[in-house]
Amino acid sequence: MLGRRLGFAFSPHRVSDSSGNRHKVCDTDTFEAYAKFSGAKVTVSPIDWTWKTLTATVPELLCGDSAVQEATQILNFLRKQRFNADYELTARQGADTMAYIALLEEKLRPALLHTFWVDAENYANLTRPWFASRSPFPLNFLVPSRLANIALSRILLTKGEAPLHRITEVEGKIYSDAKECLNLLSYRLGTADYFFGNSPTSLDAFVFGFVAPLYKASLPSSPLQSHLKQLDNVTRFCDNVLAVYFSSDHPCPTPPVQETMDANLQKLTQLVNKESNLIEKMDDNLRSSPQHKPHRPEPKPSLASDKSSTPA
Repeated sequence: MLGRRLGFAFSPHRVSDSSGNRHKVCDTDTFEAYAKFSGAKVTVSPIDWTWKTLTATVPELLCGDSAVQEATQILNFLRKQRFNADYELTARQGADTMAYIALLEEKLRPALLHTFWVDAENYANLTRPWFASRSPFPLNFLVPSRLANIALSRILLTKGEAPLHRITEVEGKIYSDAKECLNLLSYRLGTADYFFGNSPTSLDAFVFGFVAPLYKASLPSSPLQSHLKQLDNVTRFCDNVLAVYFSSDHPCPTPPVQETMDANLQKLTQLVNKESNLIEKMDDNLRSSPQHKPHRPEPKPSLASDKSSTPA
């Protein structure tokens, strides 16, 4: 599964992953993609669900004595460490990024929660067996049911209107909103490889984190997955990110834009310093060399003075 793609080699940062928590798989994949895009090297430590990790918050980034949780906070932390995939975005593009991320949270996340945790066929044949296989007895029975209830409560809380007591009352609205969200993403992406320019940004990381699990999961029943697979440019986007940044054929991510620009600035500074030193050296040589008075031709007598000096 996509959530098991955890092969970063990196220090000093270390991130814990839920090893299959479908509540957090979007956040984990978002973080993984952003780390790849920005050039941040991290060591990912998968965790299984035990009594010790039952209340854990994932993903969690550990750096020294600091512990950062939630994908958005982790991305902000990486930016402060100069791993910034959004370095070249304009103010307008930055605002669009925030708007699309909010759209993903509002329109697509509830449908993903329903697809993996509430849909009876998907839950019984995919989510619960896979999740239970990573939990010891009796947690293999308790944890999946507990998380399914949390997902259901979250959907009802964010999408329901009182009085609302059954999920069937909002299922149609959930999937209608999700399909609309996917259509908007497809329209925005167009024929480009990434959403802004020729290199991926945080928006690409969020879209990949939300869409790729839905695209790649072996779901027995999912009209939303069927709709996604009709959007060729969005599925091509996912395939491209997987091939370029998660394939063993591409072990080293593209250097981050900020580091490239810093390197260019350093080269320019070195060039200016060399030119300045050369000018100073030439000036010193000029000052130390023998100086000669400039040759000035003696002025010729004017015609008037010639006439005045001629005897009458």
